[in-house]
This record gives sequence, C-alpha cells and structure tokens, in this order.
Amino acid sequence: MAEISAGPVRCSAKDGIATLTLDNPPLNVVFRGLTEALDRALDALARDPAVRAVVLTGAGTRAFCAGSDIAEFRPLMRPGQIVPGKLALQHAVFGRLDDFPKPTVAAVNGLAFGGGLEIAVCCDLIVADETARFALPEIKLGVFPGSGGPVRVTRRVGEGRAKELMFLGEPIDAATALAWGLVNRVAPPGQALQAALALAATLARRPPLALALCKQAIDLSFDTTEDEAMRQALPLSDRVFSSKEAQEGVRAFFARETPRFGTDELHHEQRMPS
Repeated sequence: MAEISAGPVRCSAKDGIATLTLDNPPLNVVFRGLTEALDRALDALARDPAVRAVVLTGAGTRAFCAGSDIAEFRPLMRPGQIVPGKLALQHAVFGRLDDFPKPTVAAVNGLAFGGGLEIAVCCDLIVADETARFALPEIKLGVFPGSGGPVRVTRRVGEGRAKELMFLGEPIDAATALAWGLVNRVAPPGQALQAALALAATLARRPPLALALCKQAIDLSFDTTEDEAMRQALPLSDRVFSSKEAQEGVRAFFARETPRFGTDELHHEQRMPS
C-alpha cells in the first residue's frame, strides 16, 4: 500500500505490517503534535483487522528519536504545569503503545535518547542498528525521565543498569544495549528497519489472539505477586485453548501443514465490552 498518512508520524502498510515513522527533522524530537499524531495512528491501526504487526522507526539516519523538544519546557517549569502540559498526554499515548494488542517492533537507527528511548521500550521487541546509541540524559538538565523510563527501562535491564543510565546520563552503544537486554537484536549498519520488518513478518504469521493474551500474561509478572499472576494467567490460557486459532494450530500440526491464522477472533475480543 502507499503512504496512508502524513505529518510528524507517517504511516504505511503492506502485507499486514504497518510501519510508523517518526518524522520531525532533523532528530525526530517529541513535541505535542507528534504525540497526538502517534495517538491517532495507534488508534487507527488497533482497529484495522488487516494490520497484524507494527514497526516503529525514525525518519532519516541520524536518530530514531533524540528525546523531547526542550523548547516546550520553559512555560511548563512552574509547579503543577508539566503533568497537564506534557506528561499526562505522553503517559497516555506511550501507555497505548505499550499495551497495543498487536506485536510491535522498534527499528532504532541513530540516537534513541530520552523520550525516544522511552518510546522504543514501549515496543515488544527492539532491533538496533549497529551504530545506534541509547541514553537517558535528562539528569544533565536537572530532571529525570518522566514518561515511563524509570519503570519500563528498569523492567528490561534491571535496577543497577537502569540507575547507571539515568544517574549518569551517558549513552551506551548497540552492543552494550544487546548485552544488557535493552534491545533484542542488532543489525548491520543501515539494516535495522529491514531486520525489524522481517521480524514483524514472522510475528504477523503467528496467531493474533494468542499473541495478545501472551503479552497480557507476561505483563502480569510485573503488575502483581507471583501467585496472583499465575492465577490470572489461567483464564487467559483457557481463552486461547478454546479459540479457533488453537483449533487451526492443532489441525495443521496433525496435517503437517502451515497453520493459517486469521484476525477475526482478536478483533472480536477487542469489540467485546470489558
């Protein structure tokens, strides 16, 4: 398909994979208009049954996203201003990406600094260019990451490494990010997007309802006690075992065929009242 939207977040789709591109030259920094555009794009893609997976990347080669537009800070530096003026919206939109019902892959080219890294870690998987660099440099401005970084980065890399990133504010390279578990895969220079699209193509062939519920079960391990997470995961298993996807998976196994998973069941689940 051709480009289906324009502005600070461009969206295109092909073969069940949507590509969202943060496009705010030269470094794709976050400003309110970009956050709002990302929100609209995620809403549209969540409701589109033809979309099976989403890849999120940055325009150009210099940056995936180099963080927030610091020019937005000045009018918000009084008590009670930063949350309604900036962080509340970012929390909501980044949370929507984190909770997105379809698999998401970040393709990181260049810099993923500050809010850019906070966006990347909302994705299920991260593929980094060999030359990519990652940082949470907010401490050098006298603040700390305010849009999920202290929680989501810590979940990925652990307390000690998260504190190193946030206390020192210094960048790490892609090899270090891979060793720390911050990213899932490292691609040759200039190949992060292609590698992310290939990974998304694999995910697009997986059963969408099972993927969505598996993601919920994984999230439970962070949101509650171990015993409670185990208890809440059981009904999710019941739902997938009684699904059409499971029937197709078992049928294909015995027929020695590749299963053909559809999208109707996931979208039926999304339309059901909670």
